[in-house]
Amino acid sequence: MTSTTLKYKSQAVAKYYFIAALALFTAQIVFGLGLGLQYVIGDFLFPYIPFNQARMVHTNLLIVWLLFGFMGSAYYLVPEEAETELYSPKLALALFWIFLVAGAVTIIGYLAVPYAKLAELTGNDLLQTMGREFLEQPLPTKLGIVVVCLGFMFNISMTVLKGRKTSISLVLLLGLWGLTIMFLFSFVNPHNLVRDKMYWWFVVHLWVEGTWELILGALLAFVLIKTTGVDREVIDKWLYVIVAFALMTGILGTGHHFYFIGLPGYWHWVGSVFSAMEPIPFFMMTVFAFNMVQRRRREHPNQAALLWAVGTSVVGFLGAGLWGFIHTLSAVNYYTHGTQVTAAHGHLAFYGAYVLVVLAMISYSMPTLRGRIANSQKAQNAEMWSFWIMTIGMGVMVLALTGAGTVQIWLQRMPTENAMGFMATQDQLRFFYWTRMAGGVMFLAGLITYLCSFFIGGEPVVEKSSVGSGNLSQALRGA
Repeated sequence: MTSTTLKYKSQAVAKYYFIAALALFTAQIVFGLGLGLQYVIGDFLFPYIPFNQARMVHTNLLIVWLLFGFMGSAYYLVPEEAETELYSPKLALALFWIFLVAGAVTIIGYLAVPYAKLAELTGNDLLQTMGREFLEQPLPTKLGIVVVCLGFMFNISMTVLKGRKTSISLVLLLGLWGLTIMFLFSFVNPHNLVRDKMYWWFVVHLWVEGTWELILGALLAFVLIKTTGVDREVIDKWLYVIVAFALMTGILGTGHHFYFIGLPGYWHWVGSVFSAMEPIPFFMMTVFAFNMVQRRRREHPNQAALLWAVGTSVVGFLGAGLWGFIHTLSAVNYYTHGTQVTAAHGHLAFYGAYVLVVLAMISYSMPTLRGRIANSQKAQNAEMWSFWIMTIGMGVMVLALTGAGTVQIWLQRMPTENAMGFMATQDQLRFFYWTRMAGGVMFLAGLITYLCSFFIGGEPVVEKSSVGSGNLSQALRGA
């Protein structure tokens, strides 16, 4: 078997983060299926795991496993970009165990203790930070996240400072620091509901439609450089333009969350205009990825990683761009806000923009972390099948949720007289919810296929000679 060694030994710490990320990802999908069943079988798992607890676990696992994925990606990427060992591998490992244990204890707390009691036990009366969607974590957990993030940022920043500075590492560093700083607003919980929602969106929106987009751009650029061999200067130019548009549209695009929470009316215009521009950076990422594949100078043996990278740009544009644009204008959002249309956008956007880029990094780096350039062709075939199964499964879910949201708007939101009540409307959506369950089961099957690909042996694929342009279809097939 052809083997390889890591360029820098300290990159090996990324393996711990990637394994934890995949385990938590699996748990998130299992809880998601449970939630889907609770939509159609109201007393499913009740009273053992009520809907509110399952939803907390599902959404918190999404955030935590993506953070594990980002951290693992940074620990793998930064030493190669900086051309130096990680500043402190021991600190990276210590923070891994702190984060994992804190996350596990928090999830157990959600499931084992009523939420009000959990707030009482964890000192929420000292600093009230609990009770908000996505930020339900108890005060000790939030403090632990800050400690982990600051320690992580110190480690990464010191590594970049002592080594080579590249556009990829600097954009990644900017995104990670933004993520860390924006999380501090989770400790701000004013009694004024308008201010509370405004600060809440400073975390949620400026993460997923701001700083996380910088992380996405940096990771995608890294994978494309490694798998295509395109000149770094070309990719750097694309990266700078994408980052500029992401920041411009993402920061002011926060206004689409300010429409109806009590802020001044001018946010209707600011939010609508700049939110309508938010698909631009995602469309640029799509053009960027396809352009790099067409111009590639090498036929990298890890074709599965290239498929994940191209899939990131395409599905990210569909979910964050197209499905976001569908209901981002204030006149439309007036009817769609909080309906299943929002859920459809959220699922496809997270999957396309962040799940896929983390899986692209894992797909590229895990073979080298296991001592090989690329997995065997059989393993890669299974991995590429998993991409299509998960993506089609997600597509079924999103189309079902979009259909459900459309009917929900028609029956509940649009009528000016005799509008149907919420629960009566939900009864009319059962077909869509069962269809969503089918998509969810398909998605889980794809994830299991992906995990199984790690255990498929065989001789690793050997790198072929450099190729010219015009082989995009071959790359997408993974041939």
